[in-house]
Amino acid sequence: MPSFKSTTSRIVFLHIVAIALTAIFMPLVLFWLLTEETNALHQRAMIDQAATVSRYLSLASDGSWSYTPPPGLKAQFSEAYGRYIFDVVDRSGRVLVSSADDETPLFAVSGGEKDRVYREVRRGDSTIAGVSVEHTIGGRPVMIQVGEDLSHRDVLTDDIVANFFRRVGWITLPILMLLLAADIVIFRRAVRPLLDASRAARDIGPTRTDVRIPSATIPSEIRPLVDAVNQALDRLEQGYHVQREFTADAAHELRTPLAILRARLDQLEDSKVSRDLKADIRSMGRVVSQLLDAAELDSTFIGPNERADLSALCSDVVEMLAPLALESQRTIELTGAEAHIWVHGNAEMLRGAVRNLVENALRHTPPRTVVEVHATAGGAVSVIDQGPGVVQAERALIFQRFWRRDRSRPGSAGLGLSIVQRIVEAHGGTITVSDNPGGGAIFTIQLELSDDPGIAAKKGASTDI
Repeated sequence: MPSFKSTTSRIVFLHIVAIALTAIFMPLVLFWLLTEETNALHQRAMIDQAATVSRYLSLASDGSWSYTPPPGLKAQFSEAYGRYIFDVVDRSGRVLVSSADDETPLFAVSGGEKDRVYREVRRGDSTIAGVSVEHTIGGRPVMIQVGEDLSHRDVLTDDIVANFFRRVGWITLPILMLLLAADIVIFRRAVRPLLDASRAARDIGPTRTDVRIPSATIPSEIRPLVDAVNQALDRLEQGYHVQREFTADAAHELRTPLAILRARLDQLEDSKVSRDLKADIRSMGRVVSQLLDAAELDSTFIGPNERADLSALCSDVVEMLAPLALESQRTIELTGAEAHIWVHGNAEMLRGAVRNLVENALRHTPPRTVVEVHATAGGAVSVIDQGPGVVQAERALIFQRFWRRDRSRPGSAGLGLSIVQRIVEAHGGTITVSDNPGGGAIFTIQLELSDDPGIAAKKGASTDI
């Protein structure tokens, strides 16, 4: 049997095999039943004919036999009609009375025969079918044998038997195909709860660990599996929750000592040492901030109606990081569309993604160069730097957690780009890396455009009206 990945396909295939076998054997069985019933009817008719003949037989006192039927019965058994024939024989097989000029019994007689077995014999060019029935006439037992020439059997019966396969076979196949179509519909309705459960399972992810597969409509045979999966998801959600809490708590706990260290550094007399230590604390603070972003990302759900203004959040990031860029002798520019660019997504998460890209660009672009943030009306934002760029072999690695090209370089934990990728994927977008023609790298985020909230609200109001 071929292998099927679909349960419905497997069931339908097996049902087709069953229907094919039924289509072959059912007419054969019906034909056999029809033949048996036809023979049974014929046997009963012959027995009735023998009883009719017995009523018109008589035994004279001198031992002679006479047969005085009415005209209709006499014509029925006449040689001119040639359809029916009867013999009256004794137990020795001697013919006493016959409708034909033949001294040979219609059927061979065995001693003590009292059955009514349906028989067929060849007589000349004809096939005779009939019965041999014992009757007592004038106190003397005799066998009345009645037969019918099958070449003259009833035309209606002959047509039914002869045309059975052609007629019944033509009717049977469409009925079976209709049954198959009905079964396919039934199977689809039967597996619909499983398809609904599959769609619910697709929504389960790191950001939606609270989703469970509904089991109310699941068939009882599969419900234990669904319950086991839901229980496993409960355990996974608890593990995710513990992990997120640990990350968030650790990051929060680190912020306080970092703030205390920064305050105490302001009291140092050696300004060079103070600057170096402050730079280290800024790097540590950035790592702590990224850990908090990662913890919040795992528990943030993006609603289907959430919208963000890409142009506005890029402007916020540039304004927020401009002092840091000036302090490190670098410049940030915001270019592109000045109008609102509405995209589907969470504004805070997208702002964090753009901020991480800009911070990464500021760390890698040389002093006295420009980091450009370019937003387009098509829902894309690019961060362009003039640093060393990203070689082709490393473009699949830079988005992995804790990956760094130079691990001896301080100030980075390798979390920023992985956070950006996870935010973009959670929004159904893409992030790509390409070369800057002037040297450096271009990181581009492409997001799904959304309607202006004001226009969407007007559409909703007009629909309500």
